[in-house]
Amino acid sequence: MNMSNLKLKFATFILFIFNLSISQTKIPPSLKQFEDEPVKYIGEITTDKKFYDGNLPHVNGASHYQIFRANRNHPSEPGKEGWTYNHQPYIAYWNGKFYVQWIQGKVHEHVPPTRTVLSTSKDGKTWSNPIVLFPEYELPTIIDGEDTIKAKTKAVMHHRMGFYVAPNGKLLSLGFYGFAANPKKAPNTGKGIGRVVREIKKDGSLGPIYFIRYNTGWNENNTNFPFYKKSNDKEFISACDSLLNNKLITLQWWEEDRSQNGFYPINPSIVFDGEKFVQLNEAGKAFCFYTTPDSVTVGLWKFGFAALSPDKGKTWTKIVQCKTLLPTGAKIWGQKTKDGKYALIYNHSPTKRNRFPMAILIGNDGHTFDKLYAVRGDVPPKRYMGLSKNPGVQYFRGIIEGNGDPPGNYLWVVYSVNKEDIWISRITIPITAEEKNEIDENFENIRDIIELDRWNLYKPAWGDIIISYDKKQGKCLQLKDEEPYDYVYAEKIFPASKSKTISFKFKTLSLPIGSVIEIEVQDQKGNRALKLTIDRTWMWFDIGSISTEPLKINPFEWNSVIIDVDCEKKHYTISVNNKKYKTKIPINDNPSVVERIIFRTGTYRNYVPLDVAEKGAPKTTGFENEDLPGSETKSKPIIFLIDDIKTSSKINEF
Repeated sequence: MNMSNLKLKFATFILFIFNLSISQTKIPPSLKQFEDEPVKYIGEITTDKKFYDGNLPHVNGASHYQIFRANRNHPSEPGKEGWTYNHQPYIAYWNGKFYVQWIQGKVHEHVPPTRTVLSTSKDGKTWSNPIVLFPEYELPTIIDGEDTIKAKTKAVMHHRMGFYVAPNGKLLSLGFYGFAANPKKAPNTGKGIGRVVREIKKDGSLGPIYFIRYNTGWNENNTNFPFYKKSNDKEFISACDSLLNNKLITLQWWEEDRSQNGFYPINPSIVFDGEKFVQLNEAGKAFCFYTTPDSVTVGLWKFGFAALSPDKGKTWTKIVQCKTLLPTGAKIWGQKTKDGKYALIYNHSPTKRNRFPMAILIGNDGHTFDKLYAVRGDVPPKRYMGLSKNPGVQYFRGIIEGNGDPPGNYLWVVYSVNKEDIWISRITIPITAEEKNEIDENFENIRDIIELDRWNLYKPAWGDIIISYDKKQGKCLQLKDEEPYDYVYAEKIFPASKSKTISFKFKTLSLPIGSVIEIEVQDQKGNRALKLTIDRTWMWFDIGSISTEPLKINPFEWNSVIIDVDCEKKHYTISVNNKKYKTKIPINDNPSVVERIIFRTGTYRNYVPLDVAEKGAPKTTGFENEDLPGSETKSKPIIFLIDDIKTSSKINEF
């Protein structure tokens, strides 16, 4: 019998002992009920692979802010050259401030040099330029099987945990220095150097870097930073000790560590396949957890693996794969929300390959989830080539239990886009896709867009959404866009109706030649009833197979628009500046109701390319695309004002 079989039999025996100990204690009701499938989706809605948002209903109240925009030649982070691989973000809220850290690589995934950077924000909307949190690390000569890593090669950072707020109030940030002999060998196989830690202090300064745990073969004598016990700060040592003793929190470390010396209560790669325990290399990755009403911990890993613990991570039920989830190789995030419900955020992908849409499942008990919505569907083009830079919105992480509680009724989640930009979304609680109240908004009582809880706002770093002031209209909503490969939008959901009157006013302060504003009315399945396209001279009504004569306007003055949509009669009428357009215009896509309006500084881009929709995005080699030209400087600004938006379900007669 070889060593791997002995290890598997030993791990199976340990799992048997753990389950035996569970059976001899008082069993929470949900433990037995859900041990064979800890998490399941029981809703009727499914994702449509032809659309980036899956044609799912949009969450009512999700604001998306870009924390970091990769830029090689004009970087916001330290150094003369920007790092264009940015991935694996983590978030905490501490001392009245948001903290987000993530890994950077110069160009590629798993190719040195790499480092970890940190950005902060008071409101989640405006973020500081990144600072280096864990710098590049120089390796000695390492012989790794058939491969040799020569001295002075840089380490490859890879970690599945970012922050820990200790019981004594200290904020710790952590990272992991690993290595990869080549890009095909990931640094998370247990062969790395070890995990490092440093304190983030209230004044923003950073404490020294220490190792908090070594991988096999590494110690104080052959590493570049001291062991944490060497610190002169007793409170810092106490914070590290409490972290090391928290078996639930440190289970996040297993993937890079894979120690079998008893530090971890389970080996998460030992999975029950329905008949027997098997070892799967893809299991046990990217652990997260939350607690159910009967104090059961639900543990989640990549690929939909899950297990339950009745004692805060000391013992676990068998790890199984949840059949009703449609995960990719990206992370799954789960948490309890402030209204007592539960949310899962991940790529609920029909192909199980495409890292979109950014979907959210909602349930009442932490085990069964019956609602499925799109948080965000937008996937802008990837600007920089790079090895294994999967396209899409991916690797979601919220605030782990114990790592802070931001004010307000929101769920905050960070993620990367195309593995090059870092974003954050704020989702209003209760999380729903419906709206009971008609729109009646003139923005006069709004001080900041943060107050627009039930709007869906999308703000890249080179864009802005603000409450502006106009001499004629007073306060209004302003969209500003200087992003050459993305847009800015504001979306508002309203009560579903077969017939709807929608009115608003708009004005452009800047609209460069060749650019357009688009205004769309849709249902919550993504069917596009109508689109207004505004350029410097005309308003167009063309969409799909619908083609009409344009209407001449002056977009640099305030324009008043009234639209009457009738889904039963399959047409709409429009009045601009109190003048009715000459004909009834057929609606597109034949929706049975209309439910949302979108104001956007660019063209519609929700269609997934046919080959990607059918087969899934291929694993990127990094060299199948050129870098997008002109992406490193701002474009001429589009500035668009919106005011006096109203809806009603009774059609006006002209």
